[in-house]
This record gives sequence, structure tokens and C-alpha cells, in this order.
Amino acid sequence: MAETLLDKVWRTHTVRTLPSGQTQLFVGLHLVHEVTSPQAFQMIRETNLTVRFPERTFATIDHIVPTASQLRPFGDVLAEEMTVHLLRNCKEFGIPLFDLDSGRQGIVHVIGPELGLTQPGMVIACGDSHTGTHGALGALAFPIGTSQVRDILATQCLALAKPKVRQIRVEGKLARGVYAKDVILAIIQRLGVQGGVGYAYEYAGSLVEAMSMEERLTICNMSIEGGARLGYVNPDARTFDYIKDRPFAPHGEAFDRAVAWWRSMATDPGARFDDVITLDGRSIQPVVTWGINPGQSVEVNERIPDPADAPQADRAAWAEALAFMSFEPGQQIVGTRIDVAFIGSCTNARISDLRAAAEVVRGRKVAQGVQALVVPGSQAVAGAAEAEGLHEIFQEAGFEWRKAGCSLCLGMNEDKLKGREICASSSNRNFKGRQGSPTGRTLLMSPAMVAAAAVTGEVTDVRELLR
Repeated sequence: MAETLLDKVWRTHTVRTLPSGQTQLFVGLHLVHEVTSPQAFQMIRETNLTVRFPERTFATIDHIVPTASQLRPFGDVLAEEMTVHLLRNCKEFGIPLFDLDSGRQGIVHVIGPELGLTQPGMVIACGDSHTGTHGALGALAFPIGTSQVRDILATQCLALAKPKVRQIRVEGKLARGVYAKDVILAIIQRLGVQGGVGYAYEYAGSLVEAMSMEERLTICNMSIEGGARLGYVNPDARTFDYIKDRPFAPHGEAFDRAVAWWRSMATDPGARFDDVITLDGRSIQPVVTWGINPGQSVEVNERIPDPADAPQADRAAWAEALAFMSFEPGQQIVGTRIDVAFIGSCTNARISDLRAAAEVVRGRKVAQGVQALVVPGSQAVAGAAEAEGLHEIFQEAGFEWRKAGCSLCLGMNEDKLKGREICASSSNRNFKGRQGSPTGRTLLMSPAMVAAAAVTGEVTDVRELLR
């Protein structure tokens, strides 16, 4: 019987069916960071348990780490305390740690793929909501809470209900100035932030198949913003080429055997889905959010909608968003003045993202009154960008070139919006208070669009600067 990738990975990782009806799944890779792990490790100690398979758990520091200066001790007392706990826990339980001195530190969802830890056919878990990123390589990657972090440390297993599968097919080819970030924002705009509840999203179609691995990582990253449990792309030759020769990937004959198995895990022709949605990639335009969730967005040349035109269930939310953002129905999103431009996050802080932004920035200057930051997703990304001279392009334009970390994506570190500042951001969430200020405002867009806003001082159609 034809199966989806989700069916195959679920079946091969099932330990047993629990009395609750959930499945006990074996977790092949567990990723931890400094924010959601300290309580889990303490629970392990209090119950006199140990870490069952320490070689299957890997840690990094990313959420609270400062990006302007990373000299220890950190100026933020809580950040320093969390870091001390992570280092102590990893040492006590024998867990590999990619710390600031390793050369491999970075955002957990950036370093997993770039180190070859993330591989097709795996069940992956991490105490972070954007764990679905790893599905770009053909894995089932689940975001989990702290109690589940404890469960995996103790048992290497996770109790889950099997989701349905919706295939989202994106066909055609993107126009110049349109990026993977626009694709996933367009999907969320169409299906809504609750549209994926109960589903896993399988991204497919000619456009997805032609995407680079870093583009696939971007679309899978924001699956949860559409309500989905996870997202994935079937592994193919592009996937295998990406993994080959990475530090934790199989090598030699072991790699060839792995590829044969990875290939077998892809969705079979004729497999049945619970739902199928198709989008025309040629019609996708640069997208900008105007509201307080990632589904409240418009194409860059469209006007902000009127709550009176919304479905009845959405009218109150639209009105709330307009009031918070200080926007008016019918207002153009183009021309919205910005205070801060942020290029970074686990969505868009890889080398291809920085190249796309640098193409826009080259030969231009950051607009007066705008603070502009570029925060590479990992030490490896920073090194690659500096080898190409991208940091010099940004710095000459007036951007701050920072060290690797989550930075202004979530305001859990020294990088925060102030007051009512409005930020053009390549991150994944525009919730109230997300970037550190309870009244700060966030406009989500692609890194190239952020770069365009930075040099013009306002939301700008990047295609005008690329001509």
C-alpha cells in the first residue's frame, strides 16, 4: 500500500501504542538549548533518573546569548545564569555542547542541518516551536515543551497523536525579487493561522522541488505559524548532496547505504492525503505582514484590508490588529516608515539569505534614523559570509554586523525594540511584544525586503531596487 513519508517514519519509529491512543515514538535526534532545558534536567535529578542516550542529544546556546559582545560573564544576569546551567548540565550528563568557543555555535535550527545532524527519515524533537524547520530534509521534527524534554532525556521517546497529512503543492517558478519567505507567508495567508491544526504539511510541487535546501528550511520553519504540527519536504538528490561530507553525516559506504534508505522514506506515488492544496508560484508577490499574527498580511503593493470585509470570525482580530499597529483600512503598506531593520532568525539567517540582502544593500546606505542589524544564524554562517566579504558590504552601508544568536527575533536577550518602534524583520512572528517591547510593532518580510526597507527607511517593493 502506498504510504506518505509521515506514514513510513511513524511506522519505523513506533515503540508501542499507549492506552491513551497516542503512539510512543523513538526520537533519533534531540536538540536542546539554554531556555527550555534547565527545568527538564532538574526534573531528571529529582526523580533519580539519567539521560538514556546522551549521544542522541546535542546542545547549543542561542536564545539568550547577546550578539553585540559575547564576552563572559554576560551583562544580563539571567542570560549568564541560564548559560552556566546549560554548561553544567551538559558536562554532568555527557551531552555534546556547541558553545561559544566551539566554532559550531548558532541557532539550534540552523546548526542541526549544517552539521549533518539532521537527516531524512528521522524523528527529531526540540523544546522550541520552530523545530519543524528540520523537516526540510525529510524528517518528522516536533516542537515540544519542557516536560517532554524531560521525557526524551529519560526515555528517548515521545508520546504523540498521529496527525493527518495535507499536501501543499506549489507549482511554477518565482519571479525575481520573490523568495521562499514570500511563499510560506502566502500559504499562511491563504490557509490561515489555524488552518493546519491537526495536520502535518507535506510541501511538494515543481517549485518546491526546484528550491535549494535553505529555501526549503525557510518554508518548513514557519509551518507552525499556519497551525500545522510540522512540515516536511520529501528527500531527493538535492537533499543528499546537501548532507554529504557534513561533520555528523555518514561517510563512504555508510553514506551510500544511508542514501538508499533515505530515498525509500519518500512519499510513494499514489499515496493518499487527507487534503491537497495547490498554489501557482508565478502569482506570488513579495508579502508583508500588517497585523499581529503571520496570517495578517498583504502583497507589497496591496492595501491593508478593512475588518468589515473579513469573515465574521476574523473581524474582531483584524480590528484589534489595526488598532495595535496604528494602521487604517485601505492604507498602503508601501511607504510605512520603519525604525529598525532586522535580518536574522532561524527562518532567514543562512548564507543565501545574507547574499540576497547584500545584493540589495550593495552601494547603498541605511536610511537616517534606522537601526539596521544583520545577525548570522551560526558561527559557520558568519565565517562563510565574512569569507565572501558580505560583512563589509553591510557595514559600509551602515548595518551592525553581529555575532550568531536568535537576537531580535524574540527579545529574550539584549536586542529589543523600544517603545512603539516598528521593525522590518526577517523573523517568523509578529505577535504583540514578540521583539521585546510590549508596544513594539513587527512587519514580517523576506531578508531582501528588509534590506530594501533599511536603505529607504520605509516598506519598499524590493523589485524596484533590483532592476
